[in-house]
Amino acid sequence: MTINAVLFDFSGTLFRLEPDLTGLTDRDGNLLDGERQAEIMRRMTAPTGRPEGLPEHLYDGWERRDLDPPLHRELYLAVLTASGVGNPELLYDRMLDTANWEPYPDTAAAVRKLADAGIPVGVVSNIAWDIRPTFERIGIADLVSEFVLSYQEGSIKPDARLFTVACQRLGVAPEQVLMIGDSEEADGGAAKIGCAVAFVDPLPIGQRPHALLDVLAENGW
Repeated sequence: MTINAVLFDFSGTLFRLEPDLTGLTDRDGNLLDGERQAEIMRRMTAPTGRPEGLPEHLYDGWERRDLDPPLHRELYLAVLTASGVGNPELLYDRMLDTANWEPYPDTAAAVRKLADAGIPVGVVSNIAWDIRPTFERIGIADLVSEFVLSYQEGSIKPDARLFTVACQRLGVAPEQVLMIGDSEEADGGAAKIGCAVAFVDPLPIGQRPHALLDVLAENGW
């Protein structure tokens, strides 16, 4: 199989949300300890499934959160509040701040490696805000040919439409495209249209130094 384009997921694949949790408190105004912080971040970053603490009347909306920015905010604030966070707006706003999204150690190198080889790159993400500034911050936005974002396209992975749109915009047949992501459920949807799919583990930044480059090497780069 000849790979002539590569699609990447965003969160947990190229970047990871590692926000400044300074000042995050419980409902009584006490600073949250490390264990509570870790649990809250797990709920914030799970790629699939409904998080614990989501009020039942918002269950239906959870599946549409990455299509509707105001709904996304409402839902995450509800989850944070139900999780005992006393100042949920603080953490939500930090989630949208590009400074709190850290690239994996090999993110820039992987994207540049493909660009140098003339392989077009696309990013396909279930997301409710524009992530281009995150790529601009580390100087690789101009190396990404297409950003296919759920809230702009009206579809959510694993819907095949997002992957089809990405392949069409890159001008490459799905059978010649590799999708790299961290969720078999969401990113695995690319296989439905004939793309090759590879997965990386959404580990903390310091625990995953070269997984992206390893995947590229396994596919001939």
